[in-house]
Amino acid sequence: MLCRLILGAALAAVALPAQAADANADLNRAWAAGYRAAFTCSSLWNGAGKPLEAIERDELTGIYPEIEAEVRTLTAEVDDKAKRVTVRYRDDMPPRIAEWDPRTGCVTLPIGAAPRQRSDYRPGRPNLDDKPWPLGDRDAFGAKPRGATAFERATLDLGQYGGRTSALLIVKKGKIAIERYELGHDIHTAQRTFSIAKSMAATLIGNAVLEGDIDVTRPAAIADWAAPGDPRAAITTEQLMRMASGLTSDTAGNRSDAIYMGGASVRQWTVQWPLLNPPDTVYRYANNDTLLAVQSLKAARQKALDDRNARSAMVRRGPALDPASFFDGIGMTRTFAEHDAQGDYILSSQVWTTARDLARLGLLYQNDGKWQGRRLLPENWRRFVTTPSGPQPGGAFGYGAGFWLLDKSEGIPADAFGAFGNRGQYVVVIPSRQLVIVRQGYDDDKNRLDIAKLVAAVVAADGA
Repeated sequence: MLCRLILGAALAAVALPAQAADANADLNRAWAAGYRAAFTCSSLWNGAGKPLEAIERDELTGIYPEIEAEVRTLTAEVDDKAKRVTVRYRDDMPPRIAEWDPRTGCVTLPIGAAPRQRSDYRPGRPNLDDKPWPLGDRDAFGAKPRGATAFERATLDLGQYGGRTSALLIVKKGKIAIERYELGHDIHTAQRTFSIAKSMAATLIGNAVLEGDIDVTRPAAIADWAAPGDPRAAITTEQLMRMASGLTSDTAGNRSDAIYMGGASVRQWTVQWPLLNPPDTVYRYANNDTLLAVQSLKAARQKALDDRNARSAMVRRGPALDPASFFDGIGMTRTFAEHDAQGDYILSSQVWTTARDLARLGLLYQNDGKWQGRRLLPENWRRFVTTPSGPQPGGAFGYGAGFWLLDKSEGIPADAFGAFGNRGQYVVVIPSRQLVIVRQGYDDDKNRLDIAKLVAAVVAADGA
């Protein structure tokens, strides 16, 4: 993002030809329309949904500066029956459209695309609310009374940690100790995960490893790199998970605007970028690496499915990659992994979920990949995703394989790790303390949460 901002400032500082400036403005307006359609759609119907005025306040502010003004001038037309949001941005072009599905959330159609013809039969997600915690929401709190506990004292003034908190949830020994929401939010309010989705992608890959469908140490299954002599064919799925592919892209941090706001195909956008460094030598945080790892996962799952069908008289139908099925199995029934118009999941950022569902993800890792006695991740998967193998980022946090490491932070146990997302989305797991800390927010560049400070305060308050 920083690179793009610097580039934008540089372009503004020079006199561009009028035609080029107009083209750039047209693209920003098309992206702004796509952004408004996508975020309005997801916020309206994922989870418990949010009213339009809350979407304006929470989702359409504090965003990319080059489109924010345009986003707020455009009008979203909501068709509640069809579950479709339409945003018009030019008289001579079709509007931007986002359409909702009760299983996978919203799809943002490409620029210039018309509404799709869809079947009326679209099965949704199960309701497990009456099941005992953690699969459902019944009996989620521990036996200790919810009085002025040490956790509550440590988190009473959330402003001291920075940012704007919409949800805070602390799980101790498997039960909720603290749960707090901003006015207008509750246990079923879904927010965008941003890059917590990358940790979810690593989890889905781990499940495929357990089932023998993928070996992450082998070259990633990317068909577009299979031509003889293509050096990218040697990149492994693990190197993609560790942000160590050696690939380049248009911006540092690799915002993937064309996918998120333009409705571009995940596959077409991600496979095009050239190799800049030998794999496993340079750390470069990139959405594309995660999206490519998921492409490899999908191809591996499809091959495994085809092989099983070839050996069996009973042919299994359905998609090779179905995040909703995995999430439903651990009670994350209000978690919506969204995909592009081609059906490829955007597991770098486009997942919407609740604080309780994030806590369930944390509990899966706290329990070393087991869910209520059933193993869903390989026995050593937690260690794998939290081992800083290969090149590392600068700064306060290390990086594993889809998860961040807090092992260098003062006052925090060395085994602490987390899933981090933009605008203040965090899931921190500390196995040695049987602690899971979830924080959701609407931070912006001027006011951000200090996650290390918050976690250190929770640890200090923990009676272990």
